[in-house]
Amino acid sequence: MLATGQQKLERMRDGRIVYVGAERVTDVTSHPAFRNGARTIADLYDRKAAPATRDLFSYEEDGERFSLYWMRCRNHDDLVRRTQALKAIADLTYGLIGRSPDHVGGMVTGLAMKPAVLDDLRRGFGQNLLRYYEHVRKNDLYLCFAATPPTGVRSRELFPGQERDDPSLQVVDEDDSGVVISGMKMLATGAVFADEIWIGNLTPIDEKFRRESITCALPLNTAGLSLWAREPYARGVANEADYPLSYRFDETDSVLICERVKVPWERVFLHNEGAWSRRIYIETPANCYANHQSNVRFWVKMGLIVGLASRVCQANGIDKIPAVRETLGRLAALEAAIGAMVNGQLEAWEAWPEGYATPNRRFMYASLNWCQEHHSEIVDCLRTLLGGVPLQMPASIDMLSDSELRARFERWWATPSIAALPRMQLYKLAWDLVGTEFAGRHMLYEKFYAGNSIVVRNQNDREAPWERFHATVDRLLESIEIPNFIDKSK
Repeated sequence: MLATGQQKLERMRDGRIVYVGAERVTDVTSHPAFRNGARTIADLYDRKAAPATRDLFSYEEDGERFSLYWMRCRNHDDLVRRTQALKAIADLTYGLIGRSPDHVGGMVTGLAMKPAVLDDLRRGFGQNLLRYYEHVRKNDLYLCFAATPPTGVRSRELFPGQERDDPSLQVVDEDDSGVVISGMKMLATGAVFADEIWIGNLTPIDEKFRRESITCALPLNTAGLSLWAREPYARGVANEADYPLSYRFDETDSVLICERVKVPWERVFLHNEGAWSRRIYIETPANCYANHQSNVRFWVKMGLIVGLASRVCQANGIDKIPAVRETLGRLAALEAAIGAMVNGQLEAWEAWPEGYATPNRRFMYASLNWCQEHHSEIVDCLRTLLGGVPLQMPASIDMLSDSELRARFERWWATPSIAALPRMQLYKLAWDLVGTEFAGRHMLYEKFYAGNSIVVRNQNDREAPWERFHATVDRLLESIEIPNFIDKSK
C-alpha cells in the first residue's frame, strides 16, 4: 500500500513519549515545535500516493504497490529508476531532510538482499529480517534509527569513586519470549515523525561490550521507550517568512531512552555479536543503499545552495563582476561534480549480491568523503557572497502590518535590482542556511551523519583496489631500463 499524508499524521498520534525539556509532548502533529515538520513529512506521503506521480515514486510487485526505496534492484534499469525516486523525494524538501523515509528504508532493503548474513550468525534471524522487511514495505512505514552509543559517558575512569550504571543501550535480560533492553542511544534523527525505530550499531563494538550489539526494531509507542528531543528550531517561529527553513524542514534529533523495554525475538536481528553488529551493513548492500540516498540528497541540496548564491549576487548587483562569476562558476562545478559521482555509482554498478544490483560501493564511499570534506567550504562561499546584508534585514516580517513602517521599508530597503520585500525574503532564506541554529545543525549533520572522517576514510581504504594500484607502480618500475654496469642481481 501507499499511505497518504493523513494516514501518516494519524500514525504519529500513537501515544509515543516525546520530551522537550521538562514538557511531555502528547501530539507532535499539533505541537508548535513539531507540527510544521509533521506536515512536511505528510506532504511527502501525499506526493508518493498521488495517481499522477505514482510511477515516479512506487513500483508494483506481485500485484501490490510499494514505495520505490523498498525495491531490491535486479539490474541497471532498476537502480536508475530507484535513484530517480530518491531524487524526487529530496527535491520535495530541497535536500534538507537527511533521514527522510528512503534512508533507513534503503538500509533495511539492503539487508533483505542478503539475509543469510544474519542467519549465519544465529539461525532464524535472517527470516526475522525478511518478515520485517515485508511488514514495513506493505504498510509503507517510516523508519528512523539510533545506531551510536552515547559519547563520553562509558569510561569508568571519568567518574572515580562513583557508583554509576553504564548508560549505553544493552540487553539486561532475556527469556524464551525475547530480550529486555535498557539504556540510551544516539541520535534518532526524524524519530518524532517516524513509525518505528531501528536500533543497531554503525560503529564497531568490542566483544566485551557485546550486550550492546543488540539489533532490533520497535514501534515508537513501545512501553518504556522515550525520545528526548534537542531544541526544536520551529518552536519560537511565529512567521514562516522570518525563518523559512527552520519553520518547515527541522527533522529534529532525539536521544533514545529505553527503560526495560521488552523486544520479542521476532523483532531481533542480531544479538551478542560485537564485531558483526557493524559488519552486517557492510557485508550486505545495506550501507550502500542507505548512503546512496545521502549522496542524492546532498546533490539536491547543492542545487539549492548554488541557485541561492546566484540570486543573492543578482540582488546585490554584483553578478557581472568577474571575480564573482569565478566563485559562482566554482560552485556550479562542485554541484556538477556530486551529480557526476551519483551517476557514476549507477553506470559502474555491481552485480552483487547474487541476483541483485547495487550502486558502485567504492564510488559511493568516495562521494560520502567528498560531501563531508566540501560542505563547510561550500556554505562559507555562500556566506562570503552574502556579506553583512542578512543582518540589515528587519527582525520580523510583522513590521509590514504597520502601514507607516511598511512605507519606510519599501522605500529604503529596495535596490535598483530588487524590491524590498522579495529582497528580505531572499536574505531571510539565505540566513537560515548559513547563520541560524538550523544552519549550525546542518553543519554538524553533514560532517557526522555517515560517521566521523576517520570512519568514512577507513571505508574508502577498505574498498580501494590496492593490489591494482601496486601493480601499476610495479609495472612501471619493471619497464625502467637499468644500465648494464649495475649488477641487477643485488
